[in-house]
Amino acid sequence: MQQDLALLDSLSTGILLLDSNLCVTSLNAAGQAMLETSEARCTGQHASKLVLQPREWLDNLEQALASNSPHASRSMSLVLVSGQEIHVDVIITPISDSPGKTALIVELMAIDRLLKISREESLMHAQETTRAVIRGLAHEIKNPLGGVRGAAQLLARELPDESLAEYTSIIISEADRLRDLVDRLLGPNRQLEFEPINIHEVLEHVQELIAAESGYQVSLDRDYDPSLPALPGDRAQLVQAALNIMRNAVQAAENVADCVITVRTRCQRNFTIGSRRHRLVCHIDILDNGPGVPEDLMHSMFAPMITGRADGTGMGLSIAQSIVSRHGGVLNCDSIPGKTCFSIYLPMESDHADSP
Repeated sequence: MQQDLALLDSLSTGILLLDSNLCVTSLNAAGQAMLETSEARCTGQHASKLVLQPREWLDNLEQALASNSPHASRSMSLVLVSGQEIHVDVIITPISDSPGKTALIVELMAIDRLLKISREESLMHAQETTRAVIRGLAHEIKNPLGGVRGAAQLLARELPDESLAEYTSIIISEADRLRDLVDRLLGPNRQLEFEPINIHEVLEHVQELIAAESGYQVSLDRDYDPSLPALPGDRAQLVQAALNIMRNAVQAAENVADCVITVRTRCQRNFTIGSRRHRLVCHIDILDNGPGVPEDLMHSMFAPMITGRADGTGMGLSIAQSIVSRHGGVLNCDSIPGKTCFSIYLPMESDHADSP
């Protein structure tokens, strides 16, 4: 029996077992994550208690139970008790429970996640292509830039009138500014230094920095999963990624004193990043109550030089995405006015990171 339960928990498909009265008898790990509940909490409850607006959900279960034959429903919408809406493919299979009674095996396949994986893969490929082009251009720009700066320095030595040195100083300072910008475009290129890190210590450090930078005006809330184990990562780089995201929230706020940032951590099982499935990932949500990301920037916000602020450089989120990607993870964003959520998923295995 224990082996059977372990097998069910290893599946990425949600498996829900219902008795003849449509009460829950078992729910595997994937199903618990999908329905945002626990097996202990829902065991013995009627299936209608698992979701809000359960009419379509119950109609399918009752139909399979009455006909004693398998039933499938594609792209069913389920509104969870939390209010979140998910879309699933549902396969309901009747089985004999006891003489004269029928139980149901309900398979739940979250198509939201499949669509999201496909979009993530396309986005990751597009970002890698963009990053490669930008790095190539950046290297090409740095070479003549060094020549311009050197020529300006030589010219400054030969000028007969010292008052003209103001112009060569402008050339040199602007060349230095462009060099710094190019270095930022190239992004972090040192080898990652992996070590076991406590992600909560990293997030606490970032929040202390944000609090100090904002003059302690920003409200910071925590919702941590204390059971999270240490994960392999480069502490300094992950600090930079989280700092860029939180700074972005503060800078986007119309009034810093009204800005609320919530940091939430969870452990997620059987999660796919790109084309690779991970047994365990660390899920970090950084939420803010700001104005939200403009619709026209949603699909390009992680590209370099893309920003919605007149005084922004458009590099913060690009660098954060690059750091998370080099850790083998993924960075997503969902945004509506009043609620923006950046989600970081970091594998907890030690052999997942990309080389720089």
